[in-house]
Amino acid sequence: MTNATYRVESTYPMMGPLLPLAGSKFHRLYDRALAIVLAAKSMTTPIGHEIRVVHVPTENVIFRKTAVNLTPCSDDC
Repeated sequence: MTNATYRVESTYPMMGPLLPLAGSKFHRLYDRALAIVLAAKSMTTPIGHEIRVVHVPTENVIFRKTAVNLTPCSDDC
């Protein structure tokens, strides 16, 4: 898989139901839609850090996400 077109990456270990290797910091894929779905369904450990999909030939970030804060909000939020 060295010629993969897209890279799902994070500076922190990723986990999720679609990831083949939990705890890895990047995955290489050939399909843009699959790379975006994989990133969208994944999260980092610790939770809340960015996950990006990068188009490898151009190094452009085509998708990025961070986890939603799941902490309950007080009345002054």
